[in-house]
Amino acid sequence: MHRSTRPLIPLALALSLCVTGCADHENAPLAETSASPVEVPVAPSSERDRMFNPAAADRVDQFSYANFDEIAVQHINLDLTLDFEARTLAGTVILDLDRRAPDANRLVLDTDDLTITAIEASGPDGRFGATSYILGEDDPMLGTKLEIDLPENASQVRITYETSPGAAGLQWLTPAQTAGGKTPFVYSQAQAIHARSMVPLQDTPGIRITYDARIQVAGANHDDILVLMGAAQDEDGVRDGDFSFSMPQPIPPYLLAIAAGDIQFRAINDHIGVYAEDYIVDAATEEFGETPRMEEIAEKFYGEYRWGRYDMIVLPPSFPFGGMENPRLSFLTPTLVAGDRSLTNVVAHELAHSWSGNLVTNATWRDAWLNEGFTSYVENRIMEALYGDERARMERALDRQSLIATVEGAPRPALTRLKLPNDMATTDDAFSLVAYIKGMFFIKFLEDRFGRDAFDPFLEKYFDQFAFKAVVTEDFLHFLDMELRQKYPNAVSEEELAIWVFGEGMPATLEDPQSDKFNNVSITQNAWLEGDFNAGDIPTSDWTTHEWLHFIRTLPDGIGTDKMTNLDAAFDLSTSKNAEIAFAWYMKSIVEDYEPAFAPMGEFLRSVGRGKFIYPLYGALAKSESRREFAADVYADARDGYHPIAQRRIDIYFDGTDQ
Repeated sequence: MHRSTRPLIPLALALSLCVTGCADHENAPLAETSASPVEVPVAPSSERDRMFNPAAADRVDQFSYANFDEIAVQHINLDLTLDFEARTLAGTVILDLDRRAPDANRLVLDTDDLTITAIEASGPDGRFGATSYILGEDDPMLGTKLEIDLPENASQVRITYETSPGAAGLQWLTPAQTAGGKTPFVYSQAQAIHARSMVPLQDTPGIRITYDARIQVAGANHDDILVLMGAAQDEDGVRDGDFSFSMPQPIPPYLLAIAAGDIQFRAINDHIGVYAEDYIVDAATEEFGETPRMEEIAEKFYGEYRWGRYDMIVLPPSFPFGGMENPRLSFLTPTLVAGDRSLTNVVAHELAHSWSGNLVTNATWRDAWLNEGFTSYVENRIMEALYGDERARMERALDRQSLIATVEGAPRPALTRLKLPNDMATTDDAFSLVAYIKGMFFIKFLEDRFGRDAFDPFLEKYFDQFAFKAVVTEDFLHFLDMELRQKYPNAVSEEELAIWVFGEGMPATLEDPQSDKFNNVSITQNAWLEGDFNAGDIPTSDWTTHEWLHFIRTLPDGIGTDKMTNLDAAFDLSTSKNAEIAFAWYMKSIVEDYEPAFAPMGEFLRSVGRGKFIYPLYGALAKSESRREFAADVYADARDGYHPIAQRRIDIYFDGTDQ
């Protein structure tokens, strides 16, 4: 099969798309029904025994080679050339070391597809001299171990290197793949373990680093190029091909971020603004105008915002996630720009990461719920404060539907725990909706049991106590026990905590949010299914995206072509300009084998790179005997426009075909 070079074009030029969720939240398909049993899991006794004992917790990061317990990188200084033609970053990185174990004489780093040309260590006089090193065998997931011999007093290492044009953490776009059509674009995605494809470092959330960087753009014609990083930027704003950055707050390496292209800026206030290509920058600035209010709400609940600026950049449509919480510069999909501020929950989610994830970080990917569950909870609190309790309930109800589908479709039951097992196959296992939604409902459960008057100050104290630190689940449980359970011993039992954190499936105490609007939608849906009126008479004029999603997801299987056609004729669902609605409709159309939806579905897949949509669509199509060839043809046409992360995920659906 021929692999086309057809690019993804900026879909936001033609239509506005709806999205919910963030970053690796995109890894799991949404539910199609909420009618599902709830299981009562049993927590593993061995883990229960140490649930309040952080000292006994397992803090080993199975996805990193780094020996950070012996020698930890504290600061990195990057001096790189960004070359659009070669599709590389090349130059040097200096690593400042904390030699924690006096007898350790070898530094172990993570790399992935990097070309190393020289490694030097500092001597007693501060000068660098060559030192020996070993590059190990390449592992398809972990990359390559880099072991560096250290002289006795070496406090720094300097590495000269170059990235690969196919680096997993970078996507290089041709001018034709951008809105302006004249200037290339590049952006990074380091989470979870792709920072090692950009820089040789200790690529684990168990450490934190500060950094400085100088990025020079290769070539003579760079007047249109602006380089950005998730750090303090050049204040002069001159596009001279030479840019400097500084990140004084320590961050986990997965938050390293870079973007470059013909990017414009608009301020929202004195420390919040929007970067984007020219075609969308004004619309995005208007769309995200409530971000300062979100920040005020989060600070009121959870304490000071500690990162200086909070800017956002709207990336090209190939960006595989809804958003990525890079500090000072959240990365966002253009599909958030809907024109009515209806999709700002993703912005709330990324902003919330400024406390949960960026400030207090999971020490291993087994504990990813500490990042994503807390953040999803804070997001929901922000949305409630902005738009009211009914909006927050609808979002939680949809989340519950999605969680049921994720739990029922889990590859194995152990992956439905919050504290994940130590035999995860990949970091993808950490980023199912279990981390996001089950984690969110656990925090909501604690809020309900202790009450907001006690729980909000507790969370603020938690974020302050562990600020700029890496924690595991046992750290949180111990803090919860000391700060709340001992004060309110009858609020939550140890058994309940164990079931939530270490148990499989959905606890019996998981909230079942009730929404008056959803109840009315269900009544209307039932009447239409019974034939009381045609689809065109369904009163949808005041429906929100949430109500539409509830309607489509809860349609029974086997409703037949006539009913699907009736809905489609009334509401143009197959060509909906709302990506969330279109996606839900396409998933339903695959189940019903509804022919008229497949042509627009193909165009959707060619135009959108967001994993939340394309992974489940390709997955469902690949399982269909009658539609697998259609899916393979679409993927062959669209693949080169997808991010490398998305390509690797989707390739497995068509293993054995010529992509």
